[in-house]
Amino acid sequence: MAQIATSDFKNGIALKLPDGLFTVVEFAHVNPGKGQAFVRTKLKSVRTGAVLERTYRAGERLEQAVIEQNDMELVYIDGENYVFMDTRSYEQTEVPRQTLGTAADYLVPQMTATIRVHDSEIVGVDLPASVTLKIDETEPGVQGDRVSGATKPATLETGKTVRVPLFVNAGDQIVVDTRSGEYIARA
Repeated sequence: MAQIATSDFKNGIALKLPDGLFTVVEFAHVNPGKGQAFVRTKLKSVRTGAVLERTYRAGERLEQAVIEQNDMELVYIDGENYVFMDTRSYEQTEVPRQTLGTAADYLVPQMTATIRVHDSEIVGVDLPASVTLKIDETEPGVQGDRVSGATKPATLETGKTVRVPLFVNAGDQIVVDTRSGEYIARA
């Protein structure tokens, strides 16, 4: 594998550490008056999203990881497996639901997502900032119950439950923020 010196760090570079795969979120070269220079970093786990702070000696070499990003379309869901098709090669790949994490709450067939791959192993999924989904089930809004900002639970076609305003009904299409899981607007 390719080695990278701490002096060559840039935001977004992927590193293969004993703890797993990490990307550099933030780094600072520190040159104290006394002693050796060092690099203070903030690293984010590619799989879990956990953030670590690490300090490395200046010039120290670490193993760089290559993470490919492929645009793939969800073809269908087969039980606990999601079948994606590469939009360029038309090759199909089965991905277990637990690998997708919370992204599975927003995926429906014919939706395109960016799949991150390292050594032919899927390590993550990037979704658009918002997606349009259909509401399968929700209680009807009660006439006269118009308290400012009142919301009710609604179950989306993916099975995820979100809070929506009282005027939204079953069968409506809504826009949901994939980062926070909150209702944005009616589509």
